[in-house]
Amino acid sequence: MIIVRTLMGLLFIFASVVVLFNLFPPPTEFPNEIARKFNEGIFAPPYFITLLKITELLCGIAFVVGRYVPLATVVIAPIIINIFMYHALVDRSGLPVAIFLVAANIFVAYCYRDHYKGLLAAK
Repeated sequence: MIIVRTLMGLLFIFASVVVLFNLFPPPTEFPNEIARKFNEGIFAPPYFITLLKITELLCGIAFVVGRYVPLATVVIAPIIINIFMYHALVDRSGLPVAIFLVAANIFVAYCYRDHYKGLLAAK
């Protein structure tokens, strides 16, 4: 579990640092028109990509350090779902990584399943 959690955390840390510090130029070529529009939409509001990448960075750090992991799995879940849907329906080039992220998050959440009892209790 520690290996999967750490790999997922390092992946999110790397992906967020690359964008936050502009280490690579943003893509200019896209596999199709939908991918281009999606990319333009994410970068259109000036706050969104920064908020997204800071969230990924904080969750990645939580996974690597091993603190607040149950919270990180819940916070990162919608982002992982969006990554998966994008690569499943728009651009299949990153689908293996997206599948890994879905499986890893489910696995880590399952390992911490006792921490979610309060969230899932119908009161």
